[in-house]
Amino acid sequence: MNAARTLVITTNVFREVMRDRVLYLIGLFALFLIACVRLLPEIAATTDQKILLDAGLAAMSLLGLVIAVFVGTGLINKEIEKRTVLVLMAKPISHTEFIVGKHLGLSAVLAVLIAAMTAIYMTVLVFDRVAFPVGSILVSSVYLFLQLALVTAVAIAFGVFTSSLLATLLTFAVYFMGNFSRDLVTLGTLSKNPAVENMTRSLYLVLPDLARLDLKNQAVYGQLPSPTLLLENALYGILYTVVLLAIATFVFSRREF
Repeated sequence: MNAARTLVITTNVFREVMRDRVLYLIGLFALFLIACVRLLPEIAATTDQKILLDAGLAAMSLLGLVIAVFVGTGLINKEIEKRTVLVLMAKPISHTEFIVGKHLGLSAVLAVLIAAMTAIYMTVLVFDRVAFPVGSILVSSVYLFLQLALVTAVAIAFGVFTSSLLATLLTFAVYFMGNFSRDLVTLGTLSKNPAVENMTRSLYLVLPDLARLDLKNQAVYGQLPSPTLLLENALYGILYTVVLLAIATFVFSRREF
């Protein structure tokens, strides 16, 4: 894989997505936080600070998910539908460079988006004199990025062999099931049915355990996992992303255009 060619694809994806009014989401996020600051004291006078912390982190996660899924599923599929992939593949660009470049480009957009929203979030909290654990919030934002990068890889993997609509639905399904995959195992155990237990365990092994990368609840209270567990979870997210991109590359290389 040539790093220079991959960087060119990454840069082009980054510029294209950033021009597609993605930055408006940052303004929307800022307006949402300001509205929360003004309205929460009226509806929850005794717990408004905790609710504001939760609402801000949840909004960051939701907006990032929207970009990862809706843009990610169309990154490859759009090229296939417009037949521009034929022009790209005619150039000295490998399938790996193409897939990795697309993923890195959107991941870079998500990094900028999360960094900007985190800065706005913390600025609003400071001006509203809300006490918050700075370190925990920053770590939570980093792991949110890792989670969204993994979701982006899922979106791309589905996008290489199916339509944008179906890929979007499948990616959302993986996201929600991945966040509750541990609960699926628990439900399977409670069912006392061997077939259900085997199915839920299989789903847990196959689906990404996205709960590993979701630190929103812990960050609000300033209670994060141990450094060792944080490192293990980060490596898990990165490894799963690499595997998904490898699968996407393999499927894409077998497609006929």
